[in-house]
Amino acid sequence: QLALVESGGGLVQPGGSLRLSCAASGFSLDYYAIGWFRQAPGKEREGVSCISSSGGSTNYADSVKGRFTISRDNAKNTVFLQMNNLKPEDAATYYCASDRWSNYHNCRHYTEAPYDVWGQGTLITVSS
Repeated sequence: QLALVESGGGLVQPGGSLRLSCAASGFSLDYYAIGWFRQAPGKEREGVSCISSSGGSTNYADSVKGRFTISRDNAKNTVFLQMNNLKPEDAATYYCASDRWSNYHNCRHYTEAPYDVWGQGTLITVSS
């Protein structure tokens, strides 16, 4: 069974950092682009970042550029999202998802259309 499992969420103060992990089971992430999405209460889910299957291309939402960094370790079958200088508006449930349709050097964080396996989400709370 194909599955993605997120971890690393929790409570952090404004300005703090967290690193999220997205681990795959039942399949290898080597040939998949991976996206991170988030959904705050009462809001629609939005794309945060993505990384191509090659690892050579990354994209970020404007709201997180310069603060978040996505990376992948195919040997560990895991993708990471390093989040620095967290703000209250970053509080949300964060989801990772896999995309088998994008080509080796591309990824798309602005649409959910190509993503077909989703994790259960991990909650980030940003509060003092």
